[in-house]
Formats: sequence, C-alpha cells, structure tokens
Amino acid sequence: MLDQVDWKRRWYDSVRLAFESFDFEALGLTGALNAGAAARSLVNHQGQPIRFVPQAELPAGRAYEQFIGATGCVPTRENLHDFFNGLVWLTFPLTKLQLNALQAAHIAQAGVGKSRGAARDGATIFDENCALLVVRDGSQAAALVDALRSHRWSEALFERRSMFGPDAQVWLFGHALMEKLVAPRKAITAHTLVVRVGDDYFDLGHDAQRRWLDAHVASRLNAEGLTTASFTPLPVLGVPGWWDGQDQAFYGDATVFRPTRAARSI
Repeated sequence: MLDQVDWKRRWYDSVRLAFESFDFEALGLTGALNAGAAARSLVNHQGQPIRFVPQAELPAGRAYEQFIGATGCVPTRENLHDFFNGLVWLTFPLTKLQLNALQAAHIAQAGVGKSRGAARDGATIFDENCALLVVRDGSQAAALVDALRSHRWSEALFERRSMFGPDAQVWLFGHALMEKLVAPRKAITAHTLVVRVGDDYFDLGHDAQRRWLDAHVASRLNAEGLTTASFTPLPVLGVPGWWDGQDQAFYGDATVFRPTRAARSI
C-alpha cells in the first residue's frame, strides 16, 4: 500500500517527517501511528490519549467524530485514506484536536442528520481537503490572495510565481486530498485557507514553521470556527514548482483553472 506514495512529490512535504520517523513496515499501520501518538503525548479535547484502533471498534450507529471526542480512539482502516489521516494527526495534532472538538460539539447539539449544517460542513471540508496558503503579510500578499479569490490564475500562479518560497508556501492538511494526489491529475483542487504571517515566520526552520502553524490554526478555529465560505479553491498542480510545464498556457486551461461563476455568466 505505502509503496504507491511518491515521497519525492513536494505536496507531501508537510507529512513526510511524520512518515519517516516510524517504521510502518515493521510496526504496521496502527502500531506505527500509536508509537507516534505516544511519542507526542497526543490527546483529544477531553485530555484522553489518542489511540488508533481497528475500524471494527467503532460501534454501529455511532458517529466517527463523536467516538473520537468521547474516547480518544481513532477508527483506522488499512488503506491510504486512513494512513494519511494518521499522519496529519501526528503532524498537526492541535488543529486535528480542535477540528474534532468542533465536530463533536455540533453532533452533540444537532445530532447526526442528513444535513450537517454550514459549520460542520466547513470542518469536514477542512479535515478532508484543506490546504494552508501561508503568505508574508503585506501588499504583495494581499494582491496574490485577491488574484486567487478572483480566479485570475495566470496572475496569481504564473506572474507572481517568484513569491512561492520566499513569501508564500502551501502546506497540505486534508488527508483525502493527499490520497487523491497519489495518482495526480491536473483537476485536483484544494479548499484553501489563507494564513497571513509576519517576517519572523520565514526565519524558522521547517519543523518550527509546522509547530507555529499548528498552534495558530488551532487557535483560529477555536476563535472563529469554520463555514464553507472560509475557503478559496486552488488547483494543486498549479502551485509553482509542484508540476512540470507550468507555462502561461498551462494556466490557460479553463477546464481546470476556471473563471468565477460571475465571469462565466457574462
């Protein structure tokens, strides 16, 4: 299963260290994830230790998020989807904790119905398909974000490509997004949350940046919550340096880099 993942791909940078820290081949999926959780003293929002358990331990009729919130146990199947979910727990534990707390609270209030509601939908989208766009705060960042939100793709990702690295980064968070990128396609699109940072962030090393992002995003979710309006789309293979052949024509492919609905209606 794990030999399907091309770890050279830059979109796996966010979780690569968590994978390389433990011997998944020797320990097995849940064994390696539990070793990582124990090493990091991971807990849920009630202070219960996070443990990765077989999917069969999830009681029939019990919501997945509710079960994690009540027990600290994360039902885990032997597949890539749950493998990446575990890596995200090891990489962004504070954010995962806060997401689970939000989801469990919504379930406790509204129950498990056919409609999740905007807040729970937002949390689910974040968990499954989010990328974090980290930008150095200032006028250039504002212009980049405005171009992305307005779907001016060539301006954002081609004309401003030199910003990526020194002034902008993309960190993948969504485990379903990571799973889809095992077989990369140009149309794969992330729901992106913008994170503005100060100059000192870019002076940090990779792992220190990860810890800062985890604490910052968790605090932001606690203060603001989420809705489906919290995100802007970003075709992942369009991130500068993440795919070959990213010339201007690449971003002119309107089947992937689509105009806004308002522009399409003109």
